[in-house]
Amino acid sequence: MSVNVSFFGNMPDGKEVRLFTIKNSNGIILQVITLGATLQALYTPDKYGRVNDITVGFDSLYGHLNFTDYQGKVVGRYANRIANGSFMMNGKKVQLTQNEKGKTCLHSAGEFSNAVWDAEPVGDNAVVLSYTSPDGASGFDGKMDAKVKYTLTEDNKVEIEYSAVSDKDTVINFTNHTYFNLSGSAMSDVLGHVLKLNAKKFTPTDEDSIPTGQLRSVFNTPFDFTNPTSIGKRIHDRDAQLVMCRGYDHNFCLDHVDGEADAVVYEPVSGRQLKVYTDLPGVQLYTGNFLDGTIIGKGGIPLIQHAGFCLETQYYPDTPNHPDFPQCTFKAGEEYKSKTTFEINVF
Repeated sequence: MSVNVSFFGNMPDGKEVRLFTIKNSNGIILQVITLGATLQALYTPDKYGRVNDITVGFDSLYGHLNFTDYQGKVVGRYANRIANGSFMMNGKKVQLTQNEKGKTCLHSAGEFSNAVWDAEPVGDNAVVLSYTSPDGASGFDGKMDAKVKYTLTEDNKVEIEYSAVSDKDTVINFTNHTYFNLSGSAMSDVLGHVLKLNAKKFTPTDEDSIPTGQLRSVFNTPFDFTNPTSIGKRIHDRDAQLVMCRGYDHNFCLDHVDGEADAVVYEPVSGRQLKVYTDLPGVQLYTGNFLDGTIIGKGGIPLIQHAGFCLETQYYPDTPNHPDFPQCTFKAGEEYKSKTTFEINVF
């Protein structure tokens, strides 16, 4: 195995964006770019040996800069939404940038996702990216030093390890926003993909996609993926939660069953299977509901509705405003660490 470094493009200010390519002996290729610490591509063989990129996104820097819906990007310092862009910390109100409809703070206004990270290869199968966020960025307290490490293993795992330290008390919640399509082409949607989630509860949301605070049972609802079920089987049900979001865009409360993946997705035609393991309490299932074919993605293919699915491992959305949720407040100098693994198989 080896790590190859190449030029990907220049930012409007001239800053260079680099591409890191890692290959293993099984034909799997992982590509990461320094803009947004983005998982740019993941090439994997199907059951016939044909190698395709199973991620949905853009071939060029231009696409990432002009049309992005966070395809492949690392999101921080707080992934997902915070209601009214505010929360209380140490007895005072923290007011954040309200970048979604002038109400919520979504993905911390994209700061980490739109930054060009420093990066260096580590050994022959990993790359470490680092970024420092200044105190007050998007309204958050504390200067934060963050690192993300991508590793491709010989047993076909992509390991993503996050670490961060702030010099003031703050909330920390990182994720990766890769859109997957295991067929290897965004010409087809992902509704035929079969999903299993080890999650007996999910967090329903209001009209602003903010959790109501309820932990609702998935049983007898379209949110029950405790047994393998195609993503599209119930996505058009007249469930109020699905109608409001035009599909799935919800946090599932992971049960972390010993010896089992937290999520498993299988695509019957290609035979590809993706397993997801994480130490975080939740995962956001998003099914590309607002893609509408107007944006052109890789290979000149329009990104149609449901062209990809995301499994964004995370703390629950709006956690700072829900004391009953698993908490993600970190003291000054306290290190945040987390690991999520994507394992690729073929059957």
